[in-house]
Amino acid sequence: MDDNDPKVKRKIRKLTMRIDRNLCIGAATCVAIAPKAWALDDEAKAIILDSSEEENDDALIEAAKGCPVLAIFITDENGKQLYP
Repeated sequence: MDDNDPKVKRKIRKLTMRIDRNLCIGAATCVAIAPKAWALDDEAKAIILDSSEEENDDALIEAAKGCPVLAIFITDENGKQLYP
């Protein structure tokens, strides 16, 4: 999967979420916090779901903050990194 894959990088409203699958350890904290945005695939790595827009921005940011290895990156509409 590359950075153009919507399962790895996706724009949701004004936020862009990106998962670094090399860092992901499959802790699934993101899934617990925002289950409409995140799931684990058959490699036990996080992927972004098509239903991710159903989660509010706060839940998306909290999911990133919940990641124990900081594998979820969130940037705003100007490309400024909001987390981590």
